Amino acid sequence: MNINDAIMNRRSIRKFKQIKIDRETLVSFVQAARLAPSAANLQPLKFLIVDEKECVDKVFELVKWLGYIAPHGNPKKGEEPVAYIVILADTNIRKSGYQHDAGAAAQNIMLAAMGERIGSCWIGSIERDSMKKFFNMPENLEVDTLIALGYPAEEPVVEDYKDTIKNYKDENGVLHTPKRKLEDILFINKFPKP
Repeated sequence: MNINDAIMNRRSIRKFKQIKIDRETLVSFVQAARLAPSAANLQPLKFLIVDEKECVDKVFELVKWLGYIAPHGNPKKGEEPVAYIVILADTNIRKSGYQHDAGAAAQNIMLAAMGERIGSCWIGSIERDSMKKFFNMPENLEVDTLIALGYPAEEPVVEDYKDTIKNYKDENGVLHTPKRKLEDILFINKFPKP
């Protein structure tokens, strides 16, 4: 799959097949993340791969899913992610302003996953203190976001924005994600006069 296809076809997945992702593949996603752009090349990010069942189950308890349609958008029993990559910021390297680095790293992880036909979901609603305690993280590491991973058990669709940006499920249980139209967000060389 070429990179443009990966970008155009990537959707946030919230239903996963219970097929383990091999660790080497997960490490390759971190390799993609570490090569993402970094402001001033400070590289303050660290990554935690979570793929052991007990730890995966604990992370699932510590995150919230798609708020617009909760709890209907939450993975049900047997649909949970099989792995996570937690994106951490080392505050000994950079105290603040690492969010742009984390966003670039997250996108690289999700595109690398898409290239392997693995679904992903970027999650920011995390019980961070509980996560730090469970994983015995050093004080200098801050949990930024995480990526839930697994082979997709759903095929969400993208549609043009009409009157809301809120995701919804149709009568067949298919998740729809409205996106603003290109002509509403793109300007070339200048903005139109009011």
